[in-house]
Amino acid sequence: MIVLGVILLILGFVFGISILWTIGLILVLVGLVLWVLGAVGHAVGGRRHYW
Repeated sequence: MIVLGVILLILGFVFGISILWTIGLILVLVGLVLWVLGAVGHAVGGRRHYW
């Protein structure tokens, strides 16, 4: 999710499409939150680890 978000951020910046920039930023933030929750041991969506 983080990688897809970064790709969308780059594409949105290069092509000047603001919706791609916004979606990419949201995906990166959600991916980071899920990664942190999984890293500290909280179950995310019924799973012990998120990847």
